[in-house]
This record gives sequence, C-alpha cells and structure tokens, in this order.
Amino acid sequence: MIVVDGEYFAVPERTTVKHALELLGLEFGKFPDETKIFAPCETGGCFACAMPINGKPKPACVTPVRDGMTIDLELPKDYVPLRRISGFQPHSVGGVGTPWWVKKSSQRYVEVACFAHGCNLGCPQCQNYMVTYDNVTPALTPFEAAAVLTAERNKYGVDRMAISGGEPTLNQAWLIRFFEELRQLNPDERARLHLDTNATVLTPEFVDGLVKAGVTGVGPDLKGLRTETFMRITGIIDDGLARRYLENAWSITEYIIDSYYPESLFVGVGIPYNRYFITLEEIREMGERIVGINPEVQACLLDYFPSFRRLDMERPSVHEMRKARETLVEAGLKTVLAQTTAGHLGP
Repeated sequence: MIVVDGEYFAVPERTTVKHALELLGLEFGKFPDETKIFAPCETGGCFACAMPINGKPKPACVTPVRDGMTIDLELPKDYVPLRRISGFQPHSVGGVGTPWWVKKSSQRYVEVACFAHGCNLGCPQCQNYMVTYDNVTPALTPFEAAAVLTAERNKYGVDRMAISGGEPTLNQAWLIRFFEELRQLNPDERARLHLDTNATVLTPEFVDGLVKAGVTGVGPDLKGLRTETFMRITGIIDDGLARRYLENAWSITEYIIDSYYPESLFVGVGIPYNRYFITLEEIREMGERIVGINPEVQACLLDYFPSFRRLDMERPSVHEMRKARETLVEAGLKTVLAQTTAGHLGP
C-alpha cells in the first residue's frame, strides 16, 4: 500500500515508483511538456522524474516501492533542481563544438568539463558508459556543480567550461540554473560556456533560455541522417521514437545555426563515423544537408571505437577518417575536422 497525494493505493511489490504510478494511470513521457512527468533516462541519473518520496526528492524511475511509502506528484515551489554530475576534469582538445583553432592550441589544456549522468539514448558503443549509467553518485545542485567547475577553471587557468554526458539537456531546470550560476561566477569576457548535446529533446524555447543564461557554444552530435542508422548507433528499438529524436535533432540544429550562429553562439556539429553502422554515402548526404543550412559551420568527424557492448567493432583507421573527411569537404563544408588515433585532421 502506498499513499499518492494523500490517497491510498494498492500496488505490486518489487517494482519502481514509476511503474507503480503508471499502473495507476499516470503517464510518463519521453519528450518534455507532453505528459505530466518527463522521464527520459530511466536510470536515475538525470532526476527529471524526481518527486517527493517520503519527503525527499528522488527519481521515480529507479526508486523501489516500499509498503507505506508516501509520494507527492508536485515538487515544492522552493525545490532546487538536482542532477548526478561527476568527472570534473581538464581536457586537452575539448568536444565536437570546441573551435578548431582551440583544439590545435599549444596549451596543455583548453577547457575544463563535467559530465551529466543519464541519457535518453542507449548507444551500445557508449564511450562514457560508466558515467551515463551510474545512479549511485550523489546528486548535486546546479550551484554546487558550477562552483566545482569554476574551481577547476581557476586551477588549470583555462577560459572554456563545458558540460557533456550522458545527455545534459534532460533536466531543463537544472541546466538553465547551472549556466546562470556559472556565468555569475565567471563574469569576465574571456569565459566561454559550452554545451555538448545529442539535441534530441531540445526545443527552441530551451535553446533561447540557454543563450540567455550565458551559453556561448553548442556542439550538437547528429547520429546519422536515416532512421535505421540512428537506431543502429543509439540502440533505440522503437522506430517511431527514433525517427522523432532524429528529426528533432536536425531541426533544432538548424534553428540554433539560423538563430544564433555566428553572432551569439559558436556551433560545432559532431558526426559519428564507423563503417560498422554508417556509409560514406550517408556521410556525404549529412554534409550536404549541413551545407544547406550553413556551409561555414564547423563539422567534427568522430571515430567511434570499440567500447561498452560493442567490443567487436573495429576503430576506423587514419586512412578511413581521412576519406570520410574528404567526403564532407567535397559536399561543400568549409571547416571539417576528423578525430583519429593520430590526432585531429584538418581543417
């Protein structure tokens, strides 16, 4: 027996709060603002589905049901968003949205970054799976995370501060306040605040809020052009959901570029490459579509390598990555980098 908003309900044992509430008719969704509760990761990392459980905010997706448990469906008005964040560290080359001239800097480190737990995708070759699927690390407020990242900036003497994942955009309230606090702690003109994202659940309003909060760079990672490719890369088995994620990623990337690049935001688009799941023909088509948006936008080819559940996948050779880069250049893109085992090729 559990108590939900003051009412008693009998639910099965050995299940999660999310599943119990679904049995009671409450709808959880994969896109923000479409259902009462957004529950994108289902691993307890993003805290988007957090609700007061026995008086404390906990993610409904992984919290086990207990007899006598009290659940409130609304968070208190003074609730400060939480999210599992870890991996605060310096980086020598940055992410897909790091400008090419910064990547090729002679500095030892070019940015500091942190990593958001939880993701709405299930990429079998996830290179950061130990963070993405961790739900044990204590959750942080946006203020705590911004303070730690700022301390890392001061420690390593860099100007760029980034958040990656997992997928940072799954908890909108947390991310907006994180960047607002990061900007308050780093008001100098040299400070650069960067977001890496798969762009699948971003909305124009969310992007506008991020820019207003102080974001200066975005790196959308476009995982293919065709739905079947996206499904192979991400592990999403629902073709309708995969199609919607992919279409949203492309449309929001176009919105970001058309609305904010280059005056307000630096945009660097990530493109995964491995012959295991994508062809050079599709790489060319992706390049042509980006050219149709803006040929000046930086594109960074990522050499996806064996990791996690795809240890049998071979890492692309330098020759393969050079060929993929030439394919994008031939498509009309002006600035193309390729990540390889020998360092970055291009632009």
